[in-house]
Amino acid sequence: MLDLLEMHKSFLTAHLRPGDVAVDFTMGNGHDTEFLSKTVGDTGKVYAFDIQELAVESTRKRLSGSDCPRNWELILASHDRAPEFVREKIRAGIFNLGYLPGSGKKELTTMRETTLPAVASAVDMLGEDAVLIVAVYPGHPEGKAEGEELQKYFSSLSKYKYTAAEIKLVNSPTSPYFFAIETK
Repeated sequence: MLDLLEMHKSFLTAHLRPGDVAVDFTMGNGHDTEFLSKTVGDTGKVYAFDIQELAVESTRKRLSGSDCPRNWELILASHDRAPEFVREKIRAGIFNLGYLPGSGKKELTTMRETTLPAVASAVDMLGEDAVLIVAVYPGHPEGKAEGEELQKYFSSLSKYKYTAAEIKLVNSPTSPYFFAIETK
């Protein structure tokens, strides 16, 4: 059985090395932030963004209670503001769109108005041999619309600069899927 989370990690680990810079554009409960922190190690740097204080505190608790190096910066701000905080080129970035798991606030989701500019900025931040993962959750109307808009955007990227793939289960149209963008 395909495990999409394991596929995310395989794309990320194919690019990330100790000392690299990575961004978790939607920190949520900090699982991806933790993975990125451990992967880039003591000499690396991880930026993580979320608009909910609950997400920042949950992530801070997760990272502080694990064996993560102190290479992370948690930022209470929308992912579309990432260029204000991240000045260097990044080796990897990840978006998990939708709502904060476990928050009970399913009505508070990522929105096209900020997601699309954030993703475009993230693509611009990618350095050489870099990857961007964008997980989409089409089981709600905004998630479906985000996915459609992202598919159009990624289809427009230059094939000479990027490889853009969409990985999804074709026999389960409301299941999560993801895009993987790699720089050439």
